[in-house]
Amino acid sequence: MLLEVRHLAIAYGDAPAVWDASLAVAAGEVVSVIGPNGAGKSTLVNTIAGLLRARSGELRFGGVDLRAVAPHLVCRQGIALVPEGRRLFARMSVEENLEMGCYRGEARRARGTTLDRVYRLFPILRERRRQLAGSLSGGQQQMVAIGRALMAQPRLLLLDEPSLGLAPAVVDHMFEIIRAINDEGVAILLVEQNVVRALEIAARAYVLEEGRVVADGPPAILRQQSRIREAYLGLREGGDVNP
Repeated sequence: MLLEVRHLAIAYGDAPAVWDASLAVAAGEVVSVIGPNGAGKSTLVNTIAGLLRARSGELRFGGVDLRAVAPHLVCRQGIALVPEGRRLFARMSVEENLEMGCYRGEARRARGTTLDRVYRLFPILRERRRQLAGSLSGGQQQMVAIGRALMAQPRLLLLDEPSLGLAPAVVDHMFEIIRAINDEGVAILLVEQNVVRALEIAARAYVLEEGRVVADGPPAILRQQSRIREAYLGLREGGDVNP
């Protein structure tokens, strides 16, 4: 496995946020994490990215113990995060924001090639590369956030709520892009409130509730569980949609 998380516990001070969480992502795989607000999904991906420190458990990437890696060096292992809310530099241009993703040596040397790759995925960003990022639409800002992460040339892309606040047509396009990125060989761990889309794109999924993984498996298997159908897909037994 590329990413292995075993019995991970994360807390904010004395308040536990995630405990005994285990999951895995294979090279080139798309894995989704679904669950209600406050379940600990963002906490989990932020910890994998090095923004938070785990209290206990194992966190390994490509055989490397990430708990022993300094937070600012996690990206060098091949992990990039697209955070919830995008977190762009609003008063910097699109291209300046993208270049923030390739600060490490290897990625910096490949800047031109990777920038072309990002512009092929998001042609509108090439057109608007001199425009201030804060003046873009929400969908275009999300493209910049994803492009910035790709500039780091990750083996694993962490996506935290990429469809949040976007119009349905833009969401469709965003998931097409996520699939295209994965087709290029990048593994993806996706945290997503749009459960239907998250299950459509994933090879496997984990359900996180109150800081614990309560179910996991292929989406087809999860969809058959009545609890998952009712809580996350709005379906009652017999396939009816809940009012």
